[in-house]
Amino acid sequence: MDNDTPLLVSNHSDHEQEEKVGIVKEFGIESKKLWKIAGPAIFTAICQYSLGALTQVFSGFVGDVELAAVSVENSVVAGLAFGVMLGMGSALETLCGQAYGAGQIRMLGIYMQRSWIILLVTACVLVPVYVWSPPILELVGETDEISEAAGKFAVWMLPQLFAYALNFPIQKFLQAQRKVLVMAWISAIVLVIHAVFSWLLILKLGWGLTGAAITLNTSWWLIVIGQLLYIFITTSDGAWSGFSWLAFADLFGFVKLSLASAVMLCLEFWYLMVLVVITGRLKNPLIPVDAISICMNINGWDAMIAIGFNAAISVRVSNELGAGNAKIAKFAVVVVSTTSIAIGVVCLAVVLATRDYFPYLFTNSEAVAEETTHLALLLGVTVLLNSLQPVLSGVAVGAGWQALVAYINIGCYYIVGLPAGILLGFKFGFGVEGIWSGMIGGIALQTIILIVIVSLTNWNKEADEAESRVQKWGGGVAAPD
Repeated sequence: MDNDTPLLVSNHSDHEQEEKVGIVKEFGIESKKLWKIAGPAIFTAICQYSLGALTQVFSGFVGDVELAAVSVENSVVAGLAFGVMLGMGSALETLCGQAYGAGQIRMLGIYMQRSWIILLVTACVLVPVYVWSPPILELVGETDEISEAAGKFAVWMLPQLFAYALNFPIQKFLQAQRKVLVMAWISAIVLVIHAVFSWLLILKLGWGLTGAAITLNTSWWLIVIGQLLYIFITTSDGAWSGFSWLAFADLFGFVKLSLASAVMLCLEFWYLMVLVVITGRLKNPLIPVDAISICMNINGWDAMIAIGFNAAISVRVSNELGAGNAKIAKFAVVVVSTTSIAIGVVCLAVVLATRDYFPYLFTNSEAVAEETTHLALLLGVTVLLNSLQPVLSGVAVGAGWQALVAYINIGCYYIVGLPAGILLGFKFGFGVEGIWSGMIGGIALQTIILIVIVSLTNWNKEADEAESRVQKWGGGVAAPD
């Protein structure tokens, strides 16, 4: 027996080694699939985020009021519309992704048309917000001068609102088929055109805010037209088969999922935006508001990475659940979570290492720079949490859990995090650091709950539900198995 023991131990050790090599190999394969989606999605998000950012930069060369008008319209009015439209359009991530995984390709075009109908109606509902934005902005504390200028600019930006209504369903339609490179190329070309014409119209020809509105509206519509031309010309491998009356079938069920998606994403999207508004209520708000704005700017650029991973895991989970591959969907969640946490740790390290330097990229004020440096640790923690939290939200969208996550967001963000921040900031006198710390607590709680839910998920059951969902909302397109 003693002579056989080394052989048995050796065989067991070899088997363990083979298993480890197999897992590493599978991790590499899945990681490659994720990056093929995440890479172009991150690039697309950065390009589209840069459209508004560039318009703000050029407007800043015109004057302070013009800069304030564009900044407020971008962050408050268009920010509100962006959150609602992106949220409503995210229902398509679940449905298109699962239909594509199930091989029901033609349904993707039907779903996109249904989403267009719902989002165009939503855009019409949001028009009064643009038209009556001056009193709304005054209500949240903006000065009369800035509110009037931003309100005038908001009315001029109504074409962008309707571009959002078409753009987000198109993007989810293309993402579900992993055609993300098309979006990346179109966004990059439009960004270059936008930069040239912004300089020409706003500065060279001196059209000011009028030039800014023309350029920004045109750029968003160029993105929509470019993507539509690609879909109509190529038929997107059969996913587009023309306009159909089936787009009007089962709109109520579609609206319910769209509203759940909108509530879920808007509650996340607006949460940190509220931080700037609350900070403005402090006794001496100027320096803290400037400092928090710098931090939110950096957090915004970092969020583009998270948006890319959010899109990637949403596509991977929805595709694999639609195809009935529960085990692969679960493994994709592990891979993307590990990858995004690693990136979050790197971003945290970069923020902390440069905390004495990065504020001066945005300000010449020593007081603002010093306050920003004090907030760097909170920014680093936020960046780390926001590396995982959007990924878990992407898993929720891919699996169709929008309504559940909406309730979790309400509880964690607005019943726990926001009141905790207000108490720490105002009642206990910790100021902006207290406000932000309380709100970080809300993000941390939501992340922990989502980790528990994902860990306890029965993925085989989710695959069965995906199959039922594809059949339920097929609208007569797909025949039952």
